[in-house]
Amino acid sequence: MNDSYLLGHSPSESRRLVEQAKLLAPITRRFLLEAGILPGMRVLDVGSGMGDVALLVAEIVGPEGEVVGVDTSAAAIAAASARSLSLSRRNISFATGDPACLTFVQPFDAVVGRYVLLFQKDPASMLRALHAKLVPAGVIAFHELDWQGARSFPTAPTFDQCCRWAAEALRLGGADPHVGSKLYAAFGRAGFPPPTMRVEAIAGGPDDPSGSVKRLVDTIFPEAFVHTLEQHRIATAEEISYGGCYDTAPGLGR
Repeated sequence: MNDSYLLGHSPSESRRLVEQAKLLAPITRRFLLEAGILPGMRVLDVGSGMGDVALLVAEIVGPEGEVVGVDTSAAAIAAASARSLSLSRRNISFATGDPACLTFVQPFDAVVGRYVLLFQKDPASMLRALHAKLVPAGVIAFHELDWQGARSFPTAPTFDQCCRWAAEALRLGGADPHVGSKLYAAFGRAGFPPPTMRVEAIAGGPDDPSGSVKRLVDTIFPEAFVHTLEQHRIATAEEISYGGCYDTAPGLGR
């Protein structure tokens, strides 16, 4: 697993991840349930970050189940552990390190992750390594993104420009903004049977009473994207802020 996380672990990024998790939770929950995550399972959460997926899985597996969250960032694991303790979740533990290399006392019934494989240079190799942590016929379920589907109609130039910049920032940072549509091939290269795949997206307009689109826009442009685009001379912070993608004041992108 990559040792350096493209988006970093700044306070503003931590806040963005928590807000993003709230928005994605219903989609991820449906996905995990359909994948076969059940009460009583022992589950490995890869790339735990702030621990949101681990917390979600802990609800599904219940008190008889167990979740182990792993991340290469000690700071992220410390934050995730603190959140878990504050919520009195007794069926979650966290560890720092590369999940592909760590040794666990018991195998897992499932391995899950969200927005993890896009940061891997070789997702198939990662999948093969994680498969070794599973019981026979265990579940591998990853919720990944694909920026190809981010678009507006009728055209909203600001939104579309922000999406193009976000995808370019990921690519320039060594991530794959289109990994979602490549998962089928990645599972094949890993030597696995064809996976079951689903596509789900947040859609709506500016007057959507759920506020989902506004919340989405508030979380799609991390601070690290601004630095990456500036470094590669794609756009300046002023241009990005003026374009409405990111608020240069402390806080979340917008």
